[in-house]
Amino acid sequence: MNDLAMPHEPAGHEDRLVYRLLLAVDIQGYTRLDVREQLRVQRDLSGALDRAAEGAGLDRRRWEKQVGGDGELAMPPEETAVAAAVGEFPLLLAAELRELNRSRSGRPRLRVRLAVHYGTLTAGPFGPAGQAPIVVQRLLDAGPLRALLRDDPDRDLAYVVSDKVYEDVVRTGFTRMVPGDFQSIRITAKNATYRGHIHVGDPMVFADLGELHKVPVPAPRAAV
Repeated sequence: MNDLAMPHEPAGHEDRLVYRLLLAVDIQGYTRLDVREQLRVQRDLSGALDRAAEGAGLDRRRWEKQVGGDGELAMPPEETAVAAAVGEFPLLLAAELRELNRSRSGRPRLRVRLAVHYGTLTAGPFGPAGQAPIVVQRLLDAGPLRALLRDDPDRDLAYVVSDKVYEDVVRTGFTRMVPGDFQSIRITAKNATYRGHIHVGDPMVFADLGELHKVPVPAPRAAV
């Protein structure tokens, strides 16, 4: 994914420090695909993200996004329900990816990494400045997260949360995430240390929980 550059705050708010939730997603193995397949997986992922967000009661149309060929960095509105973004959205995304991959006969599976963090940032002329955008990007690019997809062929989604999100959200019991299903990681990049927690629980159970939460589409009414 490219360097961070999301829409800046309106004039007069550039010096305001705010807490915001950030979600970053990236397609595993994107550069190995040909151009036509890259376009297909971009469309597939966009649709999966939209459906997962809708199922969690989140509106991606209101998210500020920086999109790249292989993913996006998104910043939902301040009033976003954090428990839904942290605990429901990933489950639904895993279910959407599993469903997509079942229909992708003869095509490479769509497998993605997802990182979530919240922290302080401020608007700048080239996008947000602060530690929060840096932390979520470092977690998304973490070697252990990439290895999780590489070493587990049954997993379509590799999910990591920052240490702060784990302590403040996952461990509260306000999500269906089981704290014991996460494994702590510590990574060093550019002389800085970042801590997070990777979901290492059964990927089938993870996607099953998302399936259970999906709202079934009503059957068409019979003509009278």
